[in-house]
Amino acid sequence: MTDVLYEWPAAARFGARIPKERFYERTANNSALREKFVSEVRRITWMYKLADDTINLPSSAEVPEIEVLWLDAKMSDVSEAVLAAIDKAIPIPIIFEIHRDTQGGPATRMAAAHKIVRTGSPKPRAYYSTGWMPANTCRAALPTAITLPALYSALVTPLTPIIARAGEDVSAEAARLEAVRKLEREISTLERKLRTEPQLNRKVELRRDLKTKQAELERQR
Repeated sequence: MTDVLYEWPAAARFGARIPKERFYERTANNSALREKFVSEVRRITWMYKLADDTINLPSSAEVPEIEVLWLDAKMSDVSEAVLAAIDKAIPIPIIFEIHRDTQGGPATRMAAAHKIVRTGSPKPRAYYSTGWMPANTCRAALPTAITLPALYSALVTPLTPIIARAGEDVSAEAARLEAVRKLEREISTLERKLRTEPQLNRKVELRRDLKTKQAELERQR
C-alpha cells in the first residue's frame, strides 16, 4: 500500500456537487444503505474528470475516463457499502478521496476498487485505501502514463497487494488481484485447519497444500 495524495490536473477540474439522493433513492428498498448515506456522507463532489478531452490521454472501452469524487464524511469515515453503491451507479472507473475532520485537523485518504467497464452493470471488486493523511499533505504529480488505462492502473495498483507488470491490461490486472484474494482466503483456511488438526498424517498433507498455495500466491503477486 502506498500512502500518497495526487495533485489532480487543473485542466481536469469539474467541481460539480452530486446530490446524495441520486444514489440512495435508487436503493429505497435497502433502508440500511440509505441510512448509511444519510448518516455518513455530508457532501459528494465530482471534483475531477480525467479524460481524453481534459488531460489528452487516449481512452479505451474499459477505461473511457476516470472520475475523481470527493466525499466529505459527517463522522469518522465513509463505509465501503457507500462507495460500492456509488460505483455501481456510475459506470465509469472512480477514484475516491474521503475527507474528514479530526481533533488533529482535517484528514484525507484515497480509496478505489478495480472496476471493469463492460456491458451491463459495472463490477467493482474489493476496496483498497491509503492510510489517513493530513489534508495539507504535499501532493505528488500524477504517475507518468501514455493512456488512460495505464494511468488508472498506476493510480489503483499501488493501493493493492500486487505489483504492476509491464504490458498487463486492466482486465488481466483485476483478474490477478481476484486470484490473490482467493488464494489469501484459502491460505487462511488451511492455516486454521492446521492449528486444530490432531492427526499427524493429516497435518503433513495440510502443510504440503499450504506451501503450494503460498508459492502460487507469490507468483500471482
